[in-house]
Amino acid sequence: MKRALICGVSGQDGAYLANFLLSKGYEVYGTSRDAQGSFFTNLVKLQIKDLIHLISMDPEDFRSVLLAVKKSVPDEIYFLAGQSSVGLSFEQPAETIQSFTLGILNILEAVKLENSGIRVYHAGSSEAFGDTNGEAANELTPFQPRSPYALAKASSTWLVNNYREAYDLFACTGILFNHESPLRPERFVTQKIIQTAKRISAGSDEKLILGRTDISRDWGWAPEYVEAMWMMLQGDLPEDYIIATGQSHSLQEFVELTFQCLDLDWKKYLIQSEGLIRPTDLKISRADPSKALINLGWRAKTDFKLLITSMLGV
Repeated sequence: MKRALICGVSGQDGAYLANFLLSKGYEVYGTSRDAQGSFFTNLVKLQIKDLIHLISMDPEDFRSVLLAVKKSVPDEIYFLAGQSSVGLSFEQPAETIQSFTLGILNILEAVKLENSGIRVYHAGSSEAFGDTNGEAANELTPFQPRSPYALAKASSTWLVNNYREAYDLFACTGILFNHESPLRPERFVTQKIIQTAKRISAGSDEKLILGRTDISRDWGWAPEYVEAMWMMLQGDLPEDYIIATGQSHSLQEFVELTFQCLDLDWKKYLIQSEGLIRPTDLKISRADPSKALINLGWRAKTDFKLLITSMLGV
């Protein structure tokens, strides 16, 4: 039986990954800063909390990370921890950068010290590419981060690349574009749109308040993306991969389709607020995920409309 250690098991990706690995017969260990005090709501929703060995671990404390690795003795480590909001990173830049860069550095150092052939997956982000002027980013596209979050993800990806080359570690980065699910918290704009529309449909007189709606993103279905994470660690060589659908849609399209699915006229409910506009934002995020298809055989199966109806539960 293989063992996996998921750092950040309580988040959307961590919960879905844990569920996927359990279905593959893995013994799964999951970390949280306070395993005894956390509710692990997402694990409870997926009805898998009691199937996971939960460990308290502070990713920014090397001793804590090393103890977690020694306790779990994993074949694979998935580093998904860290401050996950681009918007919040402007308010908490130091915390955001430290949570990613120091966290993955401690994981890599622990694996190097243990010298046990542990394979490491690191969660990168499409945000690191910055503005590509509408061109589809591939694995060779240079990083041009435009937020503290993006800067942190770029830095941590470079760290993984350095340790892979310098110490021959099996460590790779999944450069994931936006991926959503019902497990997303409402601070994420997609879930904010979904939940607000559902409340309006149920009789609420509230409005949907957003910043820019002309931005375009490549939105995928999170449960499919965690399978790609696993596939990256099953290969002969550690390589980085873009994981995306290859199709971009505007936030306005997301709003329109969401309200349309509930037989509502979105124009009656949308209010745009300058206070929600970020200091810098990417207008168009576009991906070329062909390497994942060619090398891994992975392809996104959930299209834009199915993503929204799945989040709505209709």
